[in-house]
Amino acid sequence: MKKIWITALCITHGFAMAQSELVFVYFKDKPNKAAFYANPLSELSQKSLDRRNILGISLNDQDAPIETSYLQNIQNLGFTVTDTSKWLNGVAVNATPSQIALLQSQSYVQTVESFAKNSGNQNKNEYNNKWENVNKTALNNFNYGIGLDQINQVNLRNLHLQGFTGNGISIAVIDTGFPSVDFGTAFARLWTNNKIKGGYNFISKNNDIYNSNLNAHGTVVLGAIGGYLDGSFVGSAPDAEFYLYATEIYAQEIPEEQLYWIEAAEEADRKGVDIISTSLGYYTFDDPKYNYTYSDMNGSTSFIARGAQIAVEKGIFVLAAAGNSGQQPWHYIMTPADNQKVFTIGAVDVAGASSPFSSFGPNAAGIIKPDASARGTQTATVNGNATTVSNGTSLATPVAAGGVACLIQAFPTMDRNIMRNHLRETSSLYPNHTDQMGYGILNFGNLYQTLSTKEYSVQEHLKIFPNPSQDFVQVMSKNKVDQLDLYDELGRWILGNKNTHIINLSPLEKGVYYLKIQLGGKIQLEKIIKN
Repeated sequence: MKKIWITALCITHGFAMAQSELVFVYFKDKPNKAAFYANPLSELSQKSLDRRNILGISLNDQDAPIETSYLQNIQNLGFTVTDTSKWLNGVAVNATPSQIALLQSQSYVQTVESFAKNSGNQNKNEYNNKWENVNKTALNNFNYGIGLDQINQVNLRNLHLQGFTGNGISIAVIDTGFPSVDFGTAFARLWTNNKIKGGYNFISKNNDIYNSNLNAHGTVVLGAIGGYLDGSFVGSAPDAEFYLYATEIYAQEIPEEQLYWIEAAEEADRKGVDIISTSLGYYTFDDPKYNYTYSDMNGSTSFIARGAQIAVEKGIFVLAAAGNSGQQPWHYIMTPADNQKVFTIGAVDVAGASSPFSSFGPNAAGIIKPDASARGTQTATVNGNATTVSNGTSLATPVAAGGVACLIQAFPTMDRNIMRNHLRETSSLYPNHTDQMGYGILNFGNLYQTLSTKEYSVQEHLKIFPNPSQDFVQVMSKNKVDQLDLYDELGRWILGNKNTHIINLSPLEKGVYYLKIQLGGKIQLEKIIKN
């Protein structure tokens, strides 16, 4: 991959020896956009169009492909074009000052913007913002429920037990790569159920996303959402479907990675994804002339932040990790987590306190960041054939993304801006916030109950007695009870009865159980205590 990057720096006509920089060439228009509007399926999948229709989002010129003759013209000038963006309507190339002037003189070019933010006199990246796991420990011989605490912390089990496990919801995971996902037993259930829908490596421009030479950061991120090991672990949205995109070169930090990310987001949109979960962030690069300052973390300066906002405006729910710089001199969030429309996730520990490493907001424009938090200290996930625990906002983000998938499954037509607001308003600190935790720990179950009872349906008035009970529990309702199902605290089904309003607890051990009640086409969940 390094060789590919070097090749992109070399252009013809003797320009390679001059000092060059990465620039983005914006085109003025899209002359053939009418052909796209006449046949949107030439560029977008039906699922992508359906998402727009459900959410009331119109097609616009951003959705149309780039004018191919413009691309050819750039190449005819001697540039190697490897990365483009239809949303931004342009291409990224490396150019010298004289070449930049040449590009700006072209009739079809609107402007040329440099990725460089300073003179390059700063010291090389002092702090590592590759969001590696602070600690990773393999676990063996754990009982089912290694991930139970983190699921309960964001009150997600309520949705799982009512059948909202992410089924039918598409999630794009944009990360480093996904070694072992193609053969690991922890991901076998996804393959068996045809839940891995596709992927691409935007770094090497091929389908090589499972190579063992790629960093496994993307694997453990995916595992926190969709991983499954019978008797050991269940992710936060085990029935979601996934598109896997590699955009991050773990051993380097180059500005092109922002373009790789935007290209992945555009492809995710083409496929019709509902959610993008990304545990990547940028502020410094190997070449310091591209470094950002905190004032650049305003949600609109970086290319990746602009691309992430467009993804949100297409109806995709974008979640981004806040970063792991909380104990470093740079202790702020990174980009694209700085964008106002991106839902930024901070990290907390098992006790609900902010993880010390979790980066601080607000963004440079004063917008509260992170938006909310989930488990990022000793977060359970899977890698290959085994469970593991890991630290980082990189893990808190997929835990949250799975919860969002379950919520979208429950309320698919809800405006995503309203959904983001509801998520903030039901978090643990709202209406207060902190610069490290945002509005607090997410509470999916509380939000689901609130929306079910107040906005989307009328919850049945039930009476359950006796509760606590030593033997029988009865359900009283004005409607006929269709089915009762009992689950233990780990979410495992215990027993069930149809067409009855009584369930027998006598054979069970003392403890807490959950009774799933189906009646009148509705589902309700109640906590039961066995004495």
